[in-house]
Amino acid sequence: MHKISRAIAVVNTRKPEAAPLAEKISAFLKAKGVSCCIFKYGGTEVEDPFHSYDFAITLGGDGTVLFAARYCAPRNIPVFPVNLGEFGFIAGIGPGLWQPSLEAYLDGVSHSTERMLLKIDVIRGNDFRPVYSAYALNDAAVSAGGVAKIVEFNVSYMDESQTYPFGLFKADGVIAATPTGSTAYSAAAGGPIVSPDVSAFVLSPVCAFSLSSRPIVLPSSGRIFINFSGGGNGGDALLSIDGQETFNLRKGDEIIVSKGEKAVRLIGCSPKIFYDALRYKLNWSGAPFNAFSGKEGETKPEGDS
Repeated sequence: MHKISRAIAVVNTRKPEAAPLAEKISAFLKAKGVSCCIFKYGGTEVEDPFHSYDFAITLGGDGTVLFAARYCAPRNIPVFPVNLGEFGFIAGIGPGLWQPSLEAYLDGVSHSTERMLLKIDVIRGNDFRPVYSAYALNDAAVSAGGVAKIVEFNVSYMDESQTYPFGLFKADGVIAATPTGSTAYSAAAGGPIVSPDVSAFVLSPVCAFSLSSRPIVLPSSGRIFINFSGGGNGGDALLSIDGQETFNLRKGDEIIVSKGEKAVRLIGCSPKIFYDALRYKLNWSGAPFNAFSGKEGETKPEGDS
């Protein structure tokens, strides 16, 4: 590992405890010979502040991590996610555990995981140069520009040797998600939950006009093509990146979804955080517990009162 000398702390301004904690972390790093710049994040910025830093610290929830990951992954900047929100699927370091976790990272002995990102390009007309490009850790979603409108889009998937057309979809929208994003908007739309260490795309229509339209998991070695055919009333559509950045689509625009060239490295995180979050958020409790016998899976015998 190269010498760590510069860090950036991304402070979610909607979390009142974030700013004081950032000052504590900054003082801790300064004592270790590491400078720390503090960047205030209000949830809507598209500014890229992550140039020339060795690692980033996020102080907020999963949304703050999404913001940092989109810019840090292409630069190979690892992210140290401190969770100040609810029990998140991504940010897994509690506010009381940042110091030992950060010390372990500086000593080169911390655990880390890598999460794949989506690369999104929008092609317009006959110009094959993208009019818009972005990365997404969670998802890219296409929806109508107005309320209660249906959008139409042709979807296909291309691997190394062949193109597989899925046909014309009419729906409120469509979501292309990573395994990390499979627990977010995609899950709310009825998509499957995929372990974040799997390399795959999750394609989920939103409130499709046809009952035959179902979510599908596709290999991330290929590419998804979503051609926007038009809105229900002839209007435009909106492309949303991680629910944080948006781009206005025109009829005929083609969205190409591929696997990002680089993954984001999350410091101090392990797969246990993901599965613990699933148990907590989905209220998993295992088999029914019989208070009479103290054994799982047993039910009360018939005739007992």
